[in-house]
Amino acid sequence: MSDERNYWQRTTEHRLSRRAALRGAGLGLVGLAGASLIGCGDSDGAGGSGGGGSDSGGGTGATGDIKRGGTFTSNPSIGDPPTIDPYGNLSFETKRIAGAVYSRLFKRDTWPDSDGGETTPDHPDVAASLETADGLEWIVKLNPAAKFHNVAPVNGRRVTSQDVLFSWQRLTAPETVGSDRVKGIGNISTPDDDTIVFNTDSPSPVFQETLADGTLLFIMPIESDGGFDPAVDMIGSGPWILKNYEPSVQFELDANPEWHEAGKDGSPLPYAAATRIPIIPEYSNRLAQLEAGNIDMLDAVNGDDVLDVKSRHEDFQWLGSVSTVQSMLYFSNTLTTDQPWGDERVRQAISRAIDRDSLSELGYNEAALASAGLSVKGGWQNIIPVGFGERWWLDPQSAAAQPSHQHFVYDLAEAKKLLAAAGYEDGFKMPYIYTGRYPGPFPPIAEAHINMLQQLGIDVVTEVQDYASKYITQTFVGNFEGSAFGYETPFPEVGSYFSRMFGDNKTNKGRVTDPEIDEIAKKQAVELNYEARKELIHQFQKINAKHMYYVPSQVGAGTGWRAYASRVQGGIRDTSGYGDNSEIYPYYWLSDS
Repeated sequence: MSDERNYWQRTTEHRLSRRAALRGAGLGLVGLAGASLIGCGDSDGAGGSGGGGSDSGGGTGATGDIKRGGTFTSNPSIGDPPTIDPYGNLSFETKRIAGAVYSRLFKRDTWPDSDGGETTPDHPDVAASLETADGLEWIVKLNPAAKFHNVAPVNGRRVTSQDVLFSWQRLTAPETVGSDRVKGIGNISTPDDDTIVFNTDSPSPVFQETLADGTLLFIMPIESDGGFDPAVDMIGSGPWILKNYEPSVQFELDANPEWHEAGKDGSPLPYAAATRIPIIPEYSNRLAQLEAGNIDMLDAVNGDDVLDVKSRHEDFQWLGSVSTVQSMLYFSNTLTTDQPWGDERVRQAISRAIDRDSLSELGYNEAALASAGLSVKGGWQNIIPVGFGERWWLDPQSAAAQPSHQHFVYDLAEAKKLLAAAGYEDGFKMPYIYTGRYPGPFPPIAEAHINMLQQLGIDVVTEVQDYASKYITQTFVGNFEGSAFGYETPFPEVGSYFSRMFGDNKTNKGRVTDPEIDEIAKKQAVELNYEARKELIHQFQKINAKHMYYVPSQVGAGTGWRAYASRVQGGIRDTSGYGDNSEIYPYYWLSDS
């Protein structure tokens, strides 16, 4: 047996034993999720979890005698997805509901009180095992107990390799937005119904992370090619069966009685008999529904409301976390436009005109919450979000970020000098686009940017776009003119920020290409040494900070708050990305069911 084979086997053995030992000792895993895959000592949208920690404010869910049944009413959607086909668009609303119905090969491992940044991508979903001898060929064996939902035309048959192959072909089809994120994986073969063989172009430190990503490979039955329309119906092998989707009202889902996972009591999951996802656009209405007991949890409770809600509902359970969601200002045709934002001095000036500390206070009410004794965390966003912590995030305020850190520092006088040096001493007119769909700190920060840009001397022409019909389908993928403010997907794997935001792909919203960044992207994708890869990720952040291709802002950089009703039991947990419906909610039970 070769040393290379021993290396990969030792990596897997070390990952599993090390994680178990740390958890047993009550230690965190931040900084180890990447290491589990690279063989060293070390892992659009709104609504993603991850990073940070918990502040129970009344407990994090007892784990006593389990009661089965009842309906768990989860965090409301803010609006309808463009379609419910996860290969049809990039909407977080679509990915979220897809994660309830469709399985993946792997998913992130969670546990009571888990922190999103600690979770690892090695929890089997429909896969039973993953083996590699060299990091190039990856053999996946399927779980024979994994079955599709017992509804026509699939009728409860088992998941086979042909379904995985079909789903992979949908993911990698030229028309699928997001297909660029798996272009390093070459051919895929299916020797038998239980086996899928993937081949990567080079040894991959993040292959399993890719399979576990809650935005990529959803396992659809081959019957979805003509047997039903996945844009309007969903049949998968996940924990929940779609019962009814009433646009603008709710999703209703029944528990899958033949889901292949069992709970700690050895009985099938989910514990709840059903789940409901209401659609409630207005934040004030969502909060009122939580306080009235009509929903069991609410994500993105505004920082200004946390203390008041806690005082009125002492039995609520709270989770405070810094997510891996990114927010930034971006520009149309950044490197080819003849508009002012094509000059990097203009983009640098825009960044220097943003008062990040004030935005954090505006969006997260940090001072008041800290004074009340709550644990608040955060920092300044970089092109890699704060939520990745010291694993990958380069703090723009640190000495390690010099010299490009200067473009993050609020300095209106210097910003105006940069604008004048670029030939725009008298300012210019610039469209500024955002959507009203996102909750929490997004709306006030999006609006605050307008005043900051105007103080710089820019004549801002604001457009608040409809999310489904225009923002996520047009602006988000680069079909717009001017500047825009929005999220980037809370990727669980840091390398995804290269492929989504740079290079030759149709989801590069700023149409940014940089040879130096392209070279770093190639190197980090195959770098097996954690410290060496971390240095590459830091270089990437410095280069973007120098040119300000994307101007990071503060949504996602502070502590976000999620509230649970006291009846939700089983141990409140967190994950990273859009996997809540399969990685968290099946483990909850209701004390009054």
